[in-house]
This record gives sequence, C-alpha cells and structure tokens, in this order.
Amino acid sequence: MPAFPALHDIGLADTRNALHAYSRVMGGWLTSCRSPRKHWWQGSLRPSLRGLTTGVVHAGPGFELELNLIDSQLHVRTARGDELVEALGEQPAVELGQRIQRFLAAHGIDDRFVPEDASQSGNTVEITGYSRECAQRVAQAWSSVTSTLEEFRAGIREETSPIQLWPHHFDIAMTWLPGAKVAGQDADNLEHAEYADRQMAFGFTLGDETIAEPYFYVSAYPLPEAFPTLPLPAGSVWHTTGFHAAVLRYRFLSDSRDPRGYLLDLWRGLLSAGRVHLTTS
Repeated sequence: MPAFPALHDIGLADTRNALHAYSRVMGGWLTSCRSPRKHWWQGSLRPSLRGLTTGVVHAGPGFELELNLIDSQLHVRTARGDELVEALGEQPAVELGQRIQRFLAAHGIDDRFVPEDASQSGNTVEITGYSRECAQRVAQAWSSVTSTLEEFRAGIREETSPIQLWPHHFDIAMTWLPGAKVAGQDADNLEHAEYADRQMAFGFTLGDETIAEPYFYVSAYPLPEAFPTLPLPAGSVWHTTGFHAAVLRYRFLSDSRDPRGYLLDLWRGLLSAGRVHLTTS
C-alpha cells in the first residue's frame, strides 16, 4: 500500500463516521481521568502503530484504550494484564462505551474517574457500511501524516504541541506556539487560556461539514492580514468559508510524485511566514 493511499475511491464516509464516534468514546475517558492540561491536551488521542491510543491512563489501575485499524478492533488493556477486545463496525459507539465501562469497573477502575456519560449516549451515529479495508487505508494515511509531521516538528525551535487527534473534530494536528500573547486575553484562565497564545495549527482531517473529503489545513490565530494574500504552491488554496486556512485536498497530494516533500515545503513556507507576520502583528 502506498504511503499516502487513495481515500476518494473507497466509500470513506461510513467508516470515517464510525471511527469518529468510537474516538469520542475514548476521548470521554481522557477528559474524565486526566487533570487539565495546556490547550485541553488532556482530552486528545495519540497516533499509535495501528491507529489511535489514549496512552497510559492512571485511574486506580492504569489502563489504555487503542483503536486498532489494521485488525478493526478496540483493545482495552489494564496494568494488571487484563484485556478486552471488541470488533469495530459491528456495534454502535454507545454499546462499545458500555462494554468498556463494564470491563473497567470489573477490574478496579476508581469510580471517581468514570465519565458521567461513559457510553456517550448522545453519540447516535449509526454504524453502517463500515469497511475494514477502508480503515486500513486510513491507518496508513494517518501513519504517513504523523511521520511527516514528526519530521517537520523536529526542526522547530519554539514550543510545539504533541501530535494529537482531537475526538471532537476528528483531526490530527500539531500546534506551533511561538510564545507571543494576544492582547486582552487572560492567560491565567485555564478554560480559555488557549485564546491567549498566538499559534498556528498544522492538521489533517478525513472531511467534515465544510469540506466533505479529506484535506490538510494550516490555520493561524489571530489571522494576520497578510496571510490570505500569500502565494501557495499549486494544489493549495486559501479557504475562507466557515474558517480561514490554507487548504490542500488529500486527493491532490496522494496523486503527486512526492507527497512528503510537498507537505514539508508547504508547512515550512507557512511557518516562515508565521514567524514574520504572526509574532509581530
């Protein structure tokens, strides 16, 4: 399978929606078990070798949740060696959440850490049309995006976030934080502290209500006036409907001769522009 496999010819939407619903169940446990972190990082998932993981969560006995897209399974592991394995695509996220809750309760999870709605009862996505092959392609795409982000991140001297997947929007992203503050924002208010930091986000999503197909984005906050006038390489455009960002549709990248090189050039060019315009505007 190519590093950036095609995603536009496989009926992605049903599988994407199912995985999104499952990831929200996982994220609910993170926000319940972990103390607040900068920019809400306590609630984000991390890429793993086979998909996504919560990493180790300390809540009585330690545990980990992993969304294994290669085998289409959810794994729940405890520090004591117990494991629950559930097939993906055969049950709605609500049922999967209930099974996770029962398993962890039976193996000593501290009641204080159980999410108020551990099964995500409002998460009513119907699991239809789930494809194991599609999930495997998503896993490969995520792996390639993550490794390219790691290479990009390694050359940045300022602070960066972890490379993380946000269960709410279902995007993999890394944030660059140059250290400059936004006038009038309260950096000491933990609930809104993210608005006090000037920042750029470099991300990838499988599609949403604004752009239905997979795409990359680079956004800046606050948006410098010069950004929408900056030239972009062929294939990338400035998007202004619903949100403001440089956008690259994944299908253009997967068809290109050097996807990794294209991404690195795009990200590095916009980062350089951010150092000029974001920190001084």
